[in-house]
Amino acid sequence: MYHDYEESAEGYSPDAAIGRIRLEGRNFKTSICTKTVYNYLDAELFLGISNKNLYVKKSGAKRPYKKRSVALNNLKGTSIEERPSEVNARDIYGHWEMDCVVGGTNKGKGALLTLTERCSREEMIFKLRSKSQDCVTKVLDKLERKIGTASFKEKFKTITVDNGAEFLHFGKLEASTRKKNDKRTRIYYAHPYSSWERGTNENLNKMIRRFIPKGSSIDKIPESMIRRIENWLNNYPRRSLGYKTPSEVRYEYIKAA
Repeated sequence: MYHDYEESAEGYSPDAAIGRIRLEGRNFKTSICTKTVYNYLDAELFLGISNKNLYVKKSGAKRPYKKRSVALNNLKGTSIEERPSEVNARDIYGHWEMDCVVGGTNKGKGALLTLTERCSREEMIFKLRSKSQDCVTKVLDKLERKIGTASFKEKFKTITVDNGAEFLHFGKLEASTRKKNDKRTRIYYAHPYSSWERGTNENLNKMIRRFIPKGSSIDKIPESMIRRIENWLNNYPRRSLGYKTPSEVRYEYIKAA
């Protein structure tokens, strides 16, 4: 079962809605803060809405630890420890994190390749026939051919990934498909079992699960829905951006360049 949101404020968290209202300078007779809204939800003071309607509400219980298969023979990839300091600072547009979102067991081989820009939180989502190195490489090749090698280098200065088998051959991911012996980007590998080192992408993947719950079949998701999800994420106000949207922040960087 999939969930669909209109390309509007539907699906906003209370914090995102209140933050956006303040950013836009809207005035109402009554004004309340985010904490008050959540207190009211806890006390069930709103008619027809409660904590059950919130997508994320911590219960205090820890999730069971699930160990992921790691490509241990990936010994020549560049470690995240060598990643430039400017990537950590989030001051420059063009540094990305990449991962795959998979479907349920026995629900097909389809997967989603997700790329998240660290500075603007811009999200790009691509449907894969399978979670494989070849499918991931084909997406990057297609992107490079579409926007050109020079533009690709500018947009994707670096990409940080985990040690999954789909990202094993860093040379194929880095190599330009248009210019022989040229690199289009630089791939950095997070430490094994350290998902927080790609925390921006991890958080966006959790938001994707609002639309595609775990256990769903990604094979059956139409391209139109993927584009709607991508658009919704790129127009969702973020506290980390001062309640601006990724699309707005990306535009500011393009305008300033």
